[in-house]
Amino acid sequence: MARVMSEKTKYELARELGFAHKVRNGDWGNITTREAGSLVRAAIMKTEELMAELDKQ
Repeated sequence: MARVMSEKTKYELARELGFAHKVRNGDWGNITTREAGSLVRAAIMKTEELMAELDKQ
């Protein structure tokens, strides 16, 4: 399976969302389903923002 997001990106998003303390050791099994959903939504929003910026260029 291809990796979609780097660990660094996922951690940065987790930090922005306030649950990075749960994943410091790389164990993403400690986050809730709600937090995982928030992470996915944040990743989608960031990607859409980047794509919009590229379209402007």
